[in-house]
Amino acid sequence: MSHAFARAGSAGVPSVPRSAAATGPAPGPTGREPAVRRTALVTGASSGIGAAVARRLAAENGWRLVLSGRDERRLQQVAARAPALTFAADLTRPGAGRELTEFALDHAGRVDLLVAGAGVGWAGDFRNMPPSAVDEVVHVDLLATMHLVRGLLPHMVAAGSGRVVLIGSLAGSVGVRGEAVYSAAKAALGVFADALRYELRGTGVGVSHVVPGVVDTPFFERRGSPYTRSRPKPVTPERVAEAVWKAVRKGRDEVYVPGWLRLPVRVRGTAPGLYRRLAAQFG
Repeated sequence: MSHAFARAGSAGVPSVPRSAAATGPAPGPTGREPAVRRTALVTGASSGIGAAVARRLAAENGWRLVLSGRDERRLQQVAARAPALTFAADLTRPGAGRELTEFALDHAGRVDLLVAGAGVGWAGDFRNMPPSAVDEVVHVDLLATMHLVRGLLPHMVAAGSGRVVLIGSLAGSVGVRGEAVYSAAKAALGVFADALRYELRGTGVGVSHVVPGVVDTPFFERRGSPYTRSRPKPVTPERVAEAVWKAVRKGRDEVYVPGWLRLPVRVRGTAPGLYRRLAAQFG
């Protein structure tokens, strides 16, 4: 079996970013008074969930967008539909997260919302997984996000407001056959969200964990194994983007997409033996 990486943020090299966004104040709620324009930084924005989140935020008044992804060409295509500042970079490169943080703060003045959507996957038996692939999945899906949050969080806490949205996966809640490292990285991201939420209580900064199941994006083809099962049916990236916006607007801690995915998670939590027998039989 041949394998390949799936890059939700796409593949590319760091490049000189350009601005495509207006920076003036947005209309206030009444349309008469100006409001402070809020800034959202979205990673993995060149395709899939990240691109859908960018479009969803662009549909709301009062948001200035900073978009990051590995593929500069596709990132510019997204920015053309959702006017934004763009920063094409591989966030696994040492210092890239710091550079992105500095770029966003220098050009937008503040970051009120971080949506960490960049991610990669790898399909196959763990015993056949190349060590470089192990490092890549853990670095992109977990470490790069942690370093970016670490860079932005002090500024949010100092401002007394802000929200971090981490895009997880059902694989991180229940574990998925053939995706051992991806499941482990996403599980760690979920626990990171919980721990960070406790730490930030009372600061005005919130943490949301958005947990989609199967999403209709090129992710599966790029990871080396297309999704062929009839259930669960893939949801659109726009549906996940709507869940992200709902989490931001209502201050939700955790959102599953679709909502019924909470059921297998609860079964695993209350009857782990039963869950494992069912998972071993049905996958």
